[in-house]
Amino acid sequence: MTASKAYDDALRSEALRVYRRYMREVVEGYGLCPWAASARRDGRVLEVVVLAENQQDPRQSLALLTSLKGALETEIALFIYPDLALDRLGFDSFARTLRERDSARYEVGTVPFAMAAFHPDAPADLKEPERLIPFLRRTPDPTIQVVRRTALERVRGGNQEGTTFLDLSDLATRALPQKEPVSLRQRIAQANLDTALETGIDVLEALFLDLRRDRDESYARLRDELANDGAPE
Repeated sequence: MTASKAYDDALRSEALRVYRRYMREVVEGYGLCPWAASARRDGRVLEVVVLAENQQDPRQSLALLTSLKGALETEIALFIYPDLALDRLGFDSFARTLRERDSARYEVGTVPFAMAAFHPDAPADLKEPERLIPFLRRTPDPTIQVVRRTALERVRGGNQEGTTFLDLSDLATRALPQKEPVSLRQRIAQANLDTALETGIDVLEALFLDLRRDRDESYARLRDELANDGAPE
């Protein structure tokens, strides 16, 4: 095995390790998404680390989406990009490109997957419930969550609004004061904000920073090992 191949394998392994820390310690640790946790336990979640993806022409990601179309046992996929050096806005643009390229392959209303971008750089904006969502999506690496639309429709009873972190089956027990009808997305965002405030934004911020520290130190160690392996005797 070449040093480069060994590095890629090790990078994939470490990217999965730190992502799973995020899932265990943030999402599952604070009960933000029991539905996603049960999907993982039931083997309906696929995690894929994508290396050296083209920012303007995401062929690898499109090929992955194609392969997932017939894999009906997979309802959620996570595309993790440890070497895609994009800030949050840049990664949002990348995810939009992927979404548009994928949608162009289908007739209107038949696109099989919904997508949401997750990125480690997002402040805690408490002005509006929905503005906190990016903060809760602070994965160690830029990540795209891919969800099969049939699964969303089943969980949401046909509602097509955007994805977020919350067990949708729990919404009926959460009474929110309202003067007019509140959409499902708004109710989810409000419940997320309540959870974050109860936990403490400073507690969540410290956890996100620790995840990022773990990620950066691990990847730096791998780069040092690659450099040493490639150094002349």
